[in-house]
Amino acid sequence: MTTPTPEEARIQIVNMVRDFVRRDVEPVADELDREDRVPHDLINKMKDLGLFGITVPEEYGGLGLDYTTFANIFEELSKGFMSISGAIGTHHILTYVLSHYGTEEQKLKFLPDLASGKKRGGLALTEPGGGTDVANLQTTADKDGEEYVINGTKMFITNGRYGDSFLLLARTDRTAEPNHSGISAFVIEKGDKGFKVGRDLDKMGYRGLDTCELIFEDVRIPTENLVGEVEGKGFGMVMSGLETGRINVAARAVGVAQAAFNASIRYSQQRESFGVPISQHQAIQLKLADMATKIQAARLLTYDAAAKKDQGERVDLESGMAKLFASEVCQEVTMEALRIHGGYGYIKESPVERYYRDAPLMIVGEGTNEILRVVIARQLLRRPEYQI
Repeated sequence: MTTPTPEEARIQIVNMVRDFVRRDVEPVADELDREDRVPHDLINKMKDLGLFGITVPEEYGGLGLDYTTFANIFEELSKGFMSISGAIGTHHILTYVLSHYGTEEQKLKFLPDLASGKKRGGLALTEPGGGTDVANLQTTADKDGEEYVINGTKMFITNGRYGDSFLLLARTDRTAEPNHSGISAFVIEKGDKGFKVGRDLDKMGYRGLDTCELIFEDVRIPTENLVGEVEGKGFGMVMSGLETGRINVAARAVGVAQAAFNASIRYSQQRESFGVPISQHQAIQLKLADMATKIQAARLLTYDAAAKKDQGERVDLESGMAKLFASEVCQEVTMEALRIHGGYGYIKESPVERYYRDAPLMIVGEGTNEILRVVIARQLLRRPEYQI
């Protein structure tokens, strides 16, 4: 169970992040997106705000906040520029796994620098041959004395170019049954011989943040970098971490959708047609009503998952539902925002065009919505109340 963040502290922190977004992020968001430029100055300010250690326990240098506040922060960042939230997204999966499954020595070694932002983290999970089917990953970690030798390639890695430390999933037992029981989790760091950053990926949206290919060719890491110092547990560790990842993606989707709605309701009151603001036309009013209702429903699902995570519950069902619904709502709302803006929503001058390009990331990230529907259905079918 997570220690609840006092309401006064939560309000103060969220207001601080909101002010940062309005003052520093929103004025440059379109430029960063257009130039696909990583905003190192903004990332440094996020370090100063403590955002790289949101949920890291205070004894290891973090803020020790709960997941409700965690979701609040991701929503606020994404209202301004969704990409900026990505700098701390998979970073927090690394810190989560270390905080919950790492040995005390590993926590002391890695968490303080990650919590302060001195080192940026990421998740080396997806591979060129697939991401959803984690149990069949091909990257290997062969033990050789007091070291593991890593070989493989990871794809679509956020913070890949400028990150320092990564949570790597690799196969330590090729014959294990079931497949996932042969997968282990490691912390791997830049600078090791054979660790290469491959190509930078030119993305439709989610621009202004490094997303890369990582290549491992006979990379040797010490055995003490095996998380928890136990083999075969990596799959479960990362699946637990992805519960928080799906909460943050759902919160991002809510943030982008809210920003698109805010732009739409303002524009509808300024743009006139047939002698009146278009907000007076029933067709536009129906769109605004549906957009606002769906955003609020997505927000409630997201914060329900966060609250249950705070209670120490397993939330793969709730976080999956939140991510699924919020991301689909985000895609729908950004499309409706573009329709309300008409031609102005289709040109680069309007942030609505950026919101529309950013929305699909939440649909395919942290598990595609297609696989999430399968996961949700399987979880429901296992529940006692649905047994016949």
